[in-house]
Amino acid sequence: MTRTSAARGWLVAGAGLGINLALGVLYSWSVIAKTLSKPVVDGGWGWSSGQASLPYAIAVGVFAVSMVFAGRAQDRLGPRIVATAGGTLCGLGLIVASLGSPISAAPIVLGFGVLTGIGIGLGYAAATPAAVKWFPPQRKGLITGIVVAGFGLASVYIAPLTTWLLAERGVSGTFRALGVAFLLLTVTLAQLLKNPPQGHLPAADGAKAEAVTTCDDDHDWREMVRTRQFALLWLMYAFSAFAGLMIIGHMAKIAAAQLPSVDLGFTLVAVLAIGNAGGRVVAGLVADRIGGIRTMFGVFVVQAAMMGALAFSTAPLALVPVAAAIGFCYGANLSLFPSTTAGYFGTKNLGVNYGLVFTAWGVGGVFGSMTAGTIVDSTGSYGVAYAIAAVLCIVAATLTFVTKPPSPRVQPVELPRDVERAA
Repeated sequence: MTRTSAARGWLVAGAGLGINLALGVLYSWSVIAKTLSKPVVDGGWGWSSGQASLPYAIAVGVFAVSMVFAGRAQDRLGPRIVATAGGTLCGLGLIVASLGSPISAAPIVLGFGVLTGIGIGLGYAAATPAAVKWFPPQRKGLITGIVVAGFGLASVYIAPLTTWLLAERGVSGTFRALGVAFLLLTVTLAQLLKNPPQGHLPAADGAKAEAVTTCDDDHDWREMVRTRQFALLWLMYAFSAFAGLMIIGHMAKIAAAQLPSVDLGFTLVAVLAIGNAGGRVVAGLVADRIGGIRTMFGVFVVQAAMMGALAFSTAPLALVPVAAAIGFCYGANLSLFPSTTAGYFGTKNLGVNYGLVFTAWGVGGVFGSMTAGTIVDSTGSYGVAYAIAAVLCIVAATLTFVTKPPSPRVQPVELPRDVERAA
């Protein structure tokens, strides 16, 4: 890479990181849900666990589905336009959510669940492909990890900010303040996103590349969805996302249930977020050296073990490191799957291709959040939910043994015109 190209690439990566720091408002939901579930006399809205999980589950599902269309739009229109639209919808959705009340959930479902969900999908889809295209394949894991780390790290500041806003302004005021702030921030940073010029081929920069899977020919989405690799990646992503998003969406309430005498809700959300961000960067670095699928196997095994450990974490010294490890594993997957998609199917159509792979995250997140809420309402415990999540992670780890890179496609040889005429 030339010095100018490298500087531009890092600027795009930094803007993507900043946009994701704002879009990570999704992970503040466990703090908001805890307030919604409190009795009205205690300053809450008196919602059940299932009701409080619904806007978050819808946002996760809409986020995932919109990634497909956002990715296609990013590939065609460029990242700046798509990210600008995303930031606008994200902010407006939070402002609409501020119109909700204890007896009227529709504005929150429409605002946070639908509009903010779409906005997050648009912004998220535009940030990572734009940054990855500026760098050589040997850095795709690291760059992906850095950009998406913002999304995971967001709760470190959003959780305390949301906690303070809830105490000062209530639920409606919190949605309104977050909406205005994030609309301005994301739209401003979106102007810095730009794809490299046509024909840009970044040279290798000395990184170790023995284990890096690089696709020499780009697959479009129709070709990709017909491959066995796509199906395997999709299943592994769905199973791991089920476990990760189930915990992220319920972390504050898990702390309240397993440590009723200690208020660790906000602390655990922040710890989980730090692990989440760290996992994205570390997994990207490791994948650049030993390969994405090998790294996934280790992540899935640890994730399954942490689901089991969580059931027995009834003391702060046990729950805090387990939450950090769960966040680390979940974050690692958000780095591993986009970089592996790029390695398997190329970067030309990465926006729409990863958008389709990312629908697995949405399916896993919707079922993870709603399953956990339903189980708690029925049994008063998260034990069964932990067991289901652990089994799915073990299945995902098993699938890594049969997931191999696509076979190189044979490119047709174009004969000279005189040879064609002779034939």
